Amino acid sequence: MEMDLTTNTSLTENTSSDQTTSKKWEKSGICDYVIDGDTINVRGVGRIRLVGVDTPERGQPGYQEAKNFVNNLCSGKRVYLDVDDAKNYDKYGRVLAVVYVDDINVNAELLRRGHAEILYIPPSEFDPYSWI
Repeated sequence: MEMDLTTNTSLTENTSSDQTTSKKWEKSGICDYVIDGDTINVRGVGRIRLVGVDTPERGQPGYQEAKNFVNNLCSGKRVYLDVDDAKNYDKYGRVLAVVYVDDINVNAELLRRGHAEILYIPPSEFDPYSWI
């Protein structure tokens, strides 16, 4: 069930632990560009850094696979952002968030599929170790 609202709504369709399971999200918008495997651009919101994960940088093995994975999941779709309440932005001004699309936690899927490693930088409300 995709909703067209942009703030303070719950997604409740799936009940497995890796899905949205009534998670609150603060922002949503259309993903109009995938920068790399852990950074996307969301129309009306800006640059989003997928919190808790680290994907290979350009030129490193796995870079293109991670970017393609996120591109296939997110590009052109409405994404829902659960912004990190403990730290909203990184040092580059990107919004730190868990990204949901089609009831999938994109951050967790990157880890599960081997496209990313855990990158836990406190403070953070999220525990990426619980996603694997």
